[in-house]
Amino acid sequence: MLSALFTVLATALSLLVVDFIPGVDLANFPAALLAAVVIGLVNSTAKPVLSTLSLPLNFVSFGLFSLVVNGLCFWLASVLTPGFAVQGLLAFIAGPVILTLVNTFILRYFAERRPTLNLDTDAKTEV
Repeated sequence: MLSALFTVLATALSLLVVDFIPGVDLANFPAALLAAVVIGLVNSTAKPVLSTLSLPLNFVSFGLFSLVVNGLCFWLASVLTPGFAVQGLLAFIAGPVILTLVNTFILRYFAERRPTLNLDTDAKTEV
């Protein structure tokens, strides 16, 4: 339970970093917390379906179409979250990539500092 709460907090902090990308607009920290929860829900429900349906395109593009799937999930989370908006191609593609990198860094940093948190750093934290 504590690790899930910490993961949401790390994702919210990562979203605050992603807010510096032109086209990503985040109103405040509570909106970032809500967006982190929505991103987790979208990643657990819609992303597996989209990834399965886009498997032929992903195969043909040598995996690059997964950037589009990540962008769609990131955009869908912004549609479902008040105070969070994604507009433009740069935000659509770079937003999820930077979110993944920053989130992975934060989770690994605190997993090394606090091994008692039992953070699963091997799990994918991408959008």
